[in-house]
Amino acid sequence: MTVLDQPAPAHETPLLDVKDLAQRYTLPRENLFKPAAHVRALNGVSAQVTAGKSLGVVGESGSGKSTFARLVMALERPTSGSVSLLGRDLNQMPPDELRRARRDFQMVFQDPYGSLDPRQTIARIVAEPLTALGRMDRAALRERVATVLRQVGLRDADMDKFPHEFSGGQRQRIAIARALITQPKLIVADEPVSALDVSVQAQVLNLMQDLQDEFGLSYILISHDLAVVDLLCDEIAVMYLGRIVEQGSPQDLFAHGAHPYTRALLEAVPRARAGGVRRRRGAQPIASQSTGSAGCPYASRCVLADQHCRDTAPALRPVGQAHLAACHYAEAVMALPPAVAESG
Repeated sequence: MTVLDQPAPAHETPLLDVKDLAQRYTLPRENLFKPAAHVRALNGVSAQVTAGKSLGVVGESGSGKSTFARLVMALERPTSGSVSLLGRDLNQMPPDELRRARRDFQMVFQDPYGSLDPRQTIARIVAEPLTALGRMDRAALRERVATVLRQVGLRDADMDKFPHEFSGGQRQRIAIARALITQPKLIVADEPVSALDVSVQAQVLNLMQDLQDEFGLSYILISHDLAVVDLLCDEIAVMYLGRIVEQGSPQDLFAHGAHPYTRALLEAVPRARAGGVRRRRGAQPIASQSTGSAGCPYASRCVLADQHCRDTAPALRPVGQAHLAACHYAEAVMALPPAVAESG
């Protein structure tokens, strides 16, 4: 299982170990006589993923999910903290060594239309991560591309086609094939099905699950859709304003959510009922990440918040076996019906 802020057992050395990850961006100056403002996209995020297990990261837009994915992929250097894969700190590697290390971790992007070069054939697109690692016999490379295309349900004949000849679901299968070409141990998938129709989403998610079962892959799945992470992930981390506010198994979070924000996310999922689909309450504005606060960042949206919440930020602490929450009143939240978890 994935564990946050807790060491893995000796027999479960983590595949990925993220420690105290923070990322701060400087905003353009609005006034020459005032210092530039900053956005704190991540604030001390820690996570571990063991081989063959998957971590889901959920939250609203602006919660820091995609920033976390980019830092795990070493596409950006963090302001502070570390990202280690197989015991190697990715941000301390020389460029050549990091390029070779990318064999072990690949990414699937959100947009199946924008992530594939329309001028390249499918063979060249899928082979790109492998060719970036060094020279390879052309015939062997082509056979490897054909193999991974078959693994994602496409045909050998598709190699010489172009992206515009495929549907959205097929393009995402191509993107997954490109991630599989190096035989990675970890795949980071940033909203991999959000741009697809619902029926196609199920096909892609089932494919990802089958590939995990066959090859022992680990996923970090970034999503705003709780049903998606419930299907694929062993552990879920809920993010709000660059912090992990709750972490646990899908069963714990869905049945015994211990943070008001988790409850609010669950309440936002439309449910069919007699008389039609339940209406969503008006969305509460997400707080600014450019203004600091000594207290809980969720206090302005929480009906349980008191002066203690506004003055003191809660630590991520155990509220059950392998279940963590950053709330002073987590035990009280676990006893609440979901309807009162967030002010309307």
